Amino acid sequence: MPASSPNSAVMIAAISGRALAAAARRAGYRPLVADLFRDNDTVALSERAIMLPGGLANGIDHKRLPDALLELAAGEPVEALVLGSGFEREPTIVDVLARHFPLAGNHAAAIGHVKDPRKLADDCAALGIPHPEFRWETPPDPENWLVKTAGGAGGGHVARANGAALKPNRYFQRFVRGQNISALFLADGKTADIVGFSRQWTSPAPGAPYRYGGAVRLRRFDRQDAATIGGWLSGLTLRAGLTGLCSADFIRGDGGYHLVEINPRPGATLDIFDSAEAPLLKAHIEACRGKSFRVPRFDDCMAALITYASRPVERFPKIAWPDWTADRQPAGSPLAAGDPVCTVFARGASAAGTRRAAEAHAARLSRHWEGERI
Repeated sequence: MPASSPNSAVMIAAISGRALAAAARRAGYRPLVADLFRDNDTVALSERAIMLPGGLANGIDHKRLPDALLELAAGEPVEALVLGSGFEREPTIVDVLARHFPLAGNHAAAIGHVKDPRKLADDCAALGIPHPEFRWETPPDPENWLVKTAGGAGGGHVARANGAALKPNRYFQRFVRGQNISALFLADGKTADIVGFSRQWTSPAPGAPYRYGGAVRLRRFDRQDAATIGGWLSGLTLRAGLTGLCSADFIRGDGGYHLVEINPRPGATLDIFDSAEAPLLKAHIEACRGKSFRVPRFDDCMAALITYASRPVERFPKIAWPDWTADRQPAGSPLAAGDPVCTVFARGASAAGTRRAAEAHAARLSRHWEGERI
């Protein structure tokens, strides 16, 4: 890749591109965004924004994607292509896109490596990383297992096992009780540099008991635990050849930390870790080039919570949106039960207090579309 130049264009493609577009602006880039929402926030942040071919029901149409991105570029030189969620299930499209744009992120081989349950389990065994058992066959005690989709993201693909036979590309993972902890890290193909840790939670819904609910950035984390996890992630980075911003999800239970999965891309916690003083998208691009980068430091906590519609909304009301919101639903749009409405942010001195503040913000705001509950 060429050296960074001020105000250069960065191509972003993801199921939702708003957070990446905001990160690009903080880093001084002009974002060209293709996602499945093209919401008002994304359009406002972007130099140009289009809807990705495909849709939420069926996912991104990979056959039409290269032409769509070339049209979005409009012949303008693009410094880097940054991909968010939506490419883990069929990672070969990433290498196709890399023929057209300078990719800043993981190629298909690295994505396929860490999203293959068998390869990840083998890596964990070789590196001594605790990891929940997985299997393709129906277990004799399904009540102790989860069902997941290989390459899935966001928690919506996770369910408790019920003993039924699996559909293609699904697998079983043993359930581990504990607290969800995620590590955001920058990889350069050889080692991992941890940006920070967050505590995540779910927002259960019918048919999606592990739907992603939000995360809070942790101000403090045990140094020995951080050093251990950093060593694990460096080992995985070297084995898989990971580059750029990635995250690792753990369950912290009675037996310590268990690695659940690796997300080989910028993920849901980007908002709560980005910094104008040390922009993470710039660090992501530099790490992918094998160059030195800066990571931000924090002295407080920050939470990001996704609000969902609990019932259908025929016409979304006009709202004077507070500045602690993003991904705002446009007025007049229809919503089905379970659709995301907006993201709510809060800051504070403690993780628990910051999460409570975000939940209080969301409860007050939801009265605009949910009405008063008796």
